[in-house]
Formats: sequence, structure tokens, C-alpha cells
Amino acid sequence: MADELKLPLTGHLEELRKRLVISVSAVAVTFLISYGFKEEIFKILTIPLISQMPLGSTLVFTSVAEAFFTYLKLALFSGIFFASPVVLFQLWMFVAPGLYENERKYTVPFLVCAYFFFLIGSVFCYKVILPNIFKFLLSYSSDILKPLPSLNEYLSLSTKLLLIFGIIFEFPAVVFLLVKLGVVNAEFLAAKRKYAVIAIFIIAAVITPPDIVTQLFMAGPLLILYELCILLAKLFPKQKRKEDVSDEDDKKEGEEES
Repeated sequence: MADELKLPLTGHLEELRKRLVISVSAVAVTFLISYGFKEEIFKILTIPLISQMPLGSTLVFTSVAEAFFTYLKLALFSGIFFASPVVLFQLWMFVAPGLYENERKYTVPFLVCAYFFFLIGSVFCYKVILPNIFKFLLSYSSDILKPLPSLNEYLSLSTKLLLIFGIIFEFPAVVFLLVKLGVVNAEFLAAKRKYAVIAIFIIAAVITPPDIVTQLFMAGPLLILYELCILLAKLFPKQKRKEDVSDEDDKKEGEEES
């Protein structure tokens, strides 16, 4: 009996090890490729800052090893980003056997939509948010204050914001999954709209600099995303199972008879 119980656990651990090996290998390969193009990637990443700096200005590194470790972190961040579809697929392959059929039906579209919205959020941050943030921050420069941003500080700030916006823009995909699983519905989201608006402006004020324009640049898309969530919940409500429908019919018949 003990052997029978150990076999499934051993099988799960072996499957987990296999998925982890594939995921780590994918990240390692994309990390090495990214490191080979580290300077090109960094130039692309610094465009939002360089475009707002005085002509001829550059980034600096303040310690001997700062540039080396900054490029390593950049290559790792880039490697994880490009390998994330493989990692998500391996995660799906590991959890899929333990899901019900209706759960498996929604998981793959959820993963695809989540990654798509993450890309949209990151691109929006890169194209809109970062330039406006750096425009505001660099506005404090003067004849006696010269901006000398360091490689490591810029990488930490920019990647953090790209990650935050990517995660925030996944909200519609998360809500879609919750609707399909019956956790929330359009009526619930509409009723909580005023609380959502307050939370959105608080998030925008915390994440962005104390600049009303930048805060509106963030709060505006989030408000649109929330309304999109309500629309998705109305267009794609949870479909009742036959068992639930029959139970409701039986309940109505019982009430009519009584």
C-alpha cells in the first residue's frame, strides 16, 4: 500500500523536475543570446531616458564592476522575458492533468491572453510612461544640477516599471478567468466600480512620480481596462452546467408545488 502511495508522488516529482529542467534551460539559452546582444538591448531600453536628456548626455557607472553586473541583470531580465512563453507552457503541462475539463478549457486562452496583455502593458509603459516620468524627473536639472544617471539605477527603475505595468494590464485576462470560474460577474464588477476608481488613482499616485500628468497617463488606461473587464463579463458570462440548470428547474418545480 505504501509503494502504491509513493508511486504517484514520485511520478509528480519526476514530472516537476522535467518541467523545471526545460524551463531553466530555455531561460539559460535566451540569457546567453541576450548577453550576446547586451549593448543593443540596453540602447533600446535607454531610449525613453536618452530622448529626454540634454544633447550629448550619457549614462555613467560609478563603480568598476557596475557595468558588468548591470549587463548581467539586463541579460537575465531579457532572457526570462523571451523564455516566458516556454515557462508558461511547461507550467500548463504540469498542472493540466490535475484540472477538470472545464478548467482546462479556459486555462490555455487565459495564458495566451495574459501574455498578450503583459506585452501591451510593457509597450505602453515603454512608449508613454517612461518618457513622461523621465521628462518630469529631469526637469529639476539646471546650471548647477547636471543629471548623471547610473546604469544600475536606470535599469532597476525601468525594469520595475515595465514589470508593474505588464502585470497590471493582465487584469482583463484575470477577470475573464474569474468570470468563467464563477467567482465574479458583471453585476459585481459594476457595483464595485466606485471603489475600483479610488484604488486605481491610489495605485497611480504611489507608482508614478508626483506629477498629475503622469498619474493620469497611468490611471486612464486602468479605468479603461476596468470597463473592459465589465464588458467582457457581460459578453462572456459563466455558462451554467446541465446539472445546475436541472437543479434550478427542480427547485422551481418544488416551489410551485408547495
